[in-house]
Amino acid sequence: MTLGFAAVEAAGGWWTGSLALISDAGHMLTDGAALGLAALAAWAARRPPSARHSYGLGRAEVFAALVNAVAMLAIAGAIGYEALGRWQTPTPVKGGAAAAIALAGLAINLVILRRLTPHLHDLNTRAAVLHVVGDALGSAAALAAGLVIAATGWLPADALASLAICVLITVSALRITRESIHALMEGVPRGVSVDAVGLEMARVDGVLSVHDLHVWTLSGSRSAMSAHVVVASMRDWDRTLAALQRCLHEKFGIDHVTLQPESDTRPLVRH
Repeated sequence: MTLGFAAVEAAGGWWTGSLALISDAGHMLTDGAALGLAALAAWAARRPPSARHSYGLGRAEVFAALVNAVAMLAIAGAIGYEALGRWQTPTPVKGGAAAAIALAGLAINLVILRRLTPHLHDLNTRAAVLHVVGDALGSAAALAAGLVIAATGWLPADALASLAICVLITVSALRITRESIHALMEGVPRGVSVDAVGLEMARVDGVLSVHDLHVWTLSGSRSAMSAHVVVASMRDWDRTLAALQRCLHEKFGIDHVTLQPESDTRPLVRH
C-alpha cells in the first residue's frame, strides 16, 4: 500500500507542482523500505538461539530501528533544504488537486497506523510507526497547504508545510536514535529503575539483600537481568527463586533472569 501510493503521490506532485506532495512521496518510498526492514528484523528476532548467537538475533530489531531513524533524519534534511528554496522562490501549485491526493494519502497512512499501533511496546515497531506517522503528517500538511493555496493563492504555504513536516520528523527520529543507541550500549530498559528492581527483590520473603544487580536490553521488547541474592536459608532457595521470578515478571516485565544465591556470612553477635 505504501509503495503503491508513493508512486501516485510522486506523479501527482509533479503534475500539481506541489513540493509537499513530492516530499511526502519520497518519504513514503523510504517508508516502504523501512517497513520491509522492520519486518525482516522481526523475523530474524524470532529465530532460536544458536551456538554463535546464544541470545538469538533479537538485537536485529534494535539495529533496524537505528537505521530507520537515521534514514528519517536524512530525509528531513533533504525536505528542509528543498523547502527553503521553495520559500525563497515559490512556484505555481494546483492547490485543489494537491489537496485531493494528499487526503487519499492520509487515509492510507491511518489504515497502516491502525495495524501497527497494538505493537508499540517494541522499539523496532515504534521506529516503523515513526515513518508512518511522518507520512501521515506529511499528507496532512500537504492537504492543508493545498487547501490554503486553492482558497487564497498564497504559494509559500507549500514550503511552510514542508518545513513543518521536517521539524516534526526530526524530533521523533532523534528520540528513536537515542533509544536505539541506548539499547545497543546495553542500557537499562525504558521505564525501568535499577534501584526500584533491587528494592522490590529485597522485599521478597527469604531475601536479605541484593547486590551486583544489572538490567539491560536484549531486543526491542525483551530485557534481561542478573544479580547476587543474599538469602536467609539456602534450603528455601527454590521457593525464593520462584517468588523473585514472579515479582520481576509481574512488576517489570523481565523474564530472562539469572540469579546467584549467597548465604548470609555475617558473624553472630553474642550478648
